[in-house]
Amino acid sequence: MIMKKVIYIISLVLACFFISCEDFLEAPSQSTLDESLIFSNPTLASMAIDGIKEPLGQTNSYRGRFIPFYGTNTDIEWNNSSDGTGPVQELARYENSATNTYMNTTNNAWAMMYLGIERANICIRGLRTYGDPAPGNAMGQLLGEALTLRAIYYADLLKAWGDVVARFEPVSSTTIYLAKSSRDEVYKLVIADLEEAATLVAWPNETEATQTTERINRAFVKALRARLCMRAAGYSQYPDGIRRSNDPELSVANMYGIALQECKDVINSEKAGLATTFEEFFRNMCEEDITAGGESLWEIPFAAGRGRVAFTFAVQHRSVDQYTAQPRGGTSGPLPFFYYDYDVKDLRRDVTCVPYEYGTADNNEVAKQELRAVDNWCFGKWRYEWMTRRVTSTNDDGLNKIYLRYAEVLLMAAEAENELNGPANAAPYLKQIRRRAFAQEDWAVKVDAYVNALTSKEQMFNAIVDEFAFEFCGEMERKSALIRWNLLGDKMDEALAKMDNLRNRTGEYSDVPENLYYRYVADEDGLITKLDIYGLNRGETADMSGQYTGFEEWITPDAITDLKINSLFRFDPDQNQFWPIWQVFIDASNGMLKNDYGY
Repeated sequence: MIMKKVIYIISLVLACFFISCEDFLEAPSQSTLDESLIFSNPTLASMAIDGIKEPLGQTNSYRGRFIPFYGTNTDIEWNNSSDGTGPVQELARYENSATNTYMNTTNNAWAMMYLGIERANICIRGLRTYGDPAPGNAMGQLLGEALTLRAIYYADLLKAWGDVVARFEPVSSTTIYLAKSSRDEVYKLVIADLEEAATLVAWPNETEATQTTERINRAFVKALRARLCMRAAGYSQYPDGIRRSNDPELSVANMYGIALQECKDVINSEKAGLATTFEEFFRNMCEEDITAGGESLWEIPFAAGRGRVAFTFAVQHRSVDQYTAQPRGGTSGPLPFFYYDYDVKDLRRDVTCVPYEYGTADNNEVAKQELRAVDNWCFGKWRYEWMTRRVTSTNDDGLNKIYLRYAEVLLMAAEAENELNGPANAAPYLKQIRRRAFAQEDWAVKVDAYVNALTSKEQMFNAIVDEFAFEFCGEMERKSALIRWNLLGDKMDEALAKMDNLRNRTGEYSDVPENLYYRYVADEDGLITKLDIYGLNRGETADMSGQYTGFEEWITPDAITDLKINSLFRFDPDQNQFWPIWQVFIDASNGMLKNDYGY
């Protein structure tokens, strides 16, 4: 495995060059090293680009706030303790308060994103002035990376906050305090930046700089541009209501046309592609394979001592055991019904939805799988048991965060083709996704017949919405997708009804078994720790007490309480699509910042 880059360590050169203030509104001090020296030297300039990424790993930035908490409660996933009390639960339940005690800090994600943007602005200015960047040279690659990293920060600011402060030049004494700009203008600037960046950076594995998924490559830039075009053309909450942009440049016809071409460029390049199997992809992620040219287009690169991906989203381990010295995981998981929404033959189901955890280990530090309650599933895409490195940190696991993968390129291409040219043109892309999801012997029915039956634009669109759920559950991409489709509120209401139907085993869940039978069998290491469960599949209702040693009355009217169901959201999601700007930043803005939407 290629050694992972430690992005949170900045060299002495960068420590002298970059600002270190906690408040993003402060003006940067005079740099110790002249920009002409740094940005005319490829080695020093490369170190400066690494400095743009450093804020990603800060404690209250992506590492401990944005990745764990943005997008947790949707129509398919939630924070498993949403029915509890506290600031984390309030975030999950759309209870938006500018004084949320977990987020209202000067070093929060908002500040760290703008710190990253300020560093990117300095790098972009320096490279344009002193680096002679051009397609095919090292400085061109670095400029493309700086433009893209700035776009990433803005993409996430727009996703979480809507209208935000537009800073595309280094802070000066006259620009310390700025009001928010229209998201429409920010989208247009970022989309233009990515168009330029795509001409500067190389395709995956085309140069030494693009051999890992921790560096920016052209496939990622084009895919990110497609994603942002579709968001810019989509619905979102404006101060005057939920709507699409009124800017003709951001029309569906225009933006979807650009997105479709970018997706086709990535697909036709053959420089990236789907992993052979769904499970293989996530096993490789857990094994920290960062080789470029596969399904992962770019990842937020965490060192072994940073990042909380497994810590938050992995199958839970209750104690130190044979797989990990970090008893964590299970903070969030799929909604109780979602396992049953998968086709029983869908190979993604058992990778994504896990009904067990690892319990307290015995004296030999060996833990067994133990059944969890039906309202408390784990995600299975991240597993300590799949890692090749034993995690010993108490707070961080070091797994990279997948930022964008090739499967999304295919679904974006399908959606854009359907909107612009009809379902027949979308079908080949959707079929690629479903071929990977089912065994080859099932393709005739589950792929070809299923997709060929989608003969209207509405049918195809609804199928894409469903496919996105089955493909990306647990990756925290669903919320922003539902917002741009104008489906957030409707789908959340639908989820409430589904949970009620599941606990009563009525409607679409009338044939879901009430009882589970289980026994222990040998795992991959020969230890008798693995659960073999009967009763998870629809129709598995036989009495298996003679063959299984364990029994659980799993789905009953009391298994999912009203309190738990209603904790999916407390406030209307459609009226609370964005986080508020935290009060500390409003107070420090000299009256320039405010919150909209009644927060």
